Amino acid sequence: MLTVKTLEEKLYQEQALEKKDALSLCSSDLEELCAAANRIRKHFCGNRFDICTIINAKSGRCSENCKYCAQSAHYHTDIEEYPLLDTDTIVKQAKYNSERGVLRFSVVTSGRSLSSEEINSLCESIRQIKESCPIEVCVSLGLLSESQYKCLLAAGAIRVHNNLEASERFFPNICTTHSIKDKVNAIADAQSAGMQVCSGGIIGLGETMEDRIDLALTLRTLNIRSVPVNVLNPIPGTPLEHQPPLSYDEIRRTIAIFRFLLPKAAIRLAGGRGLMPDKGKACFLSGANAAISGDMLTTSGITIENDRNILSECGFIPALLD
Repeated sequence: MLTVKTLEEKLYQEQALEKKDALSLCSSDLEELCAAANRIRKHFCGNRFDICTIINAKSGRCSENCKYCAQSAHYHTDIEEYPLLDTDTIVKQAKYNSERGVLRFSVVTSGRSLSSEEINSLCESIRQIKESCPIEVCVSLGLLSESQYKCLLAAGAIRVHNNLEASERFFPNICTTHSIKDKVNAIADAQSAGMQVCSGGIIGLGETMEDRIDLALTLRTLNIRSVPVNVLNPIPGTPLEHQPPLSYDEIRRTIAIFRFLLPKAAIRLAGGRGLMPDKGKACFLSGANAAISGDMLTTSGITIENDRNILSECGFIPALLD
């Protein structure tokens, strides 16, 4: 059986790990694994840490039936619903975050996609953000076309976020109104349009560790360099409201294995971090080197100020990662 150290050295020799290698890490000593993942992160990425914030720019009434999501019209959840926010509101929030040292800001909307009118409105918002502050703009808008991505790029957005959510095997267990192939096609269209892509998933849905490894391998095949890892926050009214939570040890092991499989990526703690006892600090020392700060879409998050204190304690320096 290959040891953690052997697999770590393999990465330093620029050799990608195989699935069987990653599976062997599932039973390795946790502290040894996490320490190695932290060294791998330092070797390939240094101490740079990529913080982003998001705005829920269009909430609820989503046609899709993702079982974890409070915004799906298929479920009865207690969330605020509203159409696409106006430009002034979006720009004001971007400036607020920029003034607090945040380098990346993502505009997120509910729904399968956006109409032409909504795309035009959002492009104007992006243009005004770029004119008013130096923050980088990302978008998370569902399943768009290459031409729509080109419009967003021309307006000033540089990155598209589109989570695969789960492995190809497990995906039908959490959503049936679109497929993982639809997501892969949208990612390909965004890349063809010249945009960077941020894509990851959610753990704690009921998937196996092998499913998580398969997800990471798919992301590697797609050449994804920004990988959000969400931990399920069970929302009352959704089909997963009673899903048992993952242990923190399992979350840390998952982060570390992702680092072994994606040594050069920005592995970004996202939704569910507020449920962690240390707000993710142990994960930041187990291979993670990015995070979403502030509130999530429909749940509370961690303040930018508190995150800066955590990162300082870990020896990180806020910076953009490719």
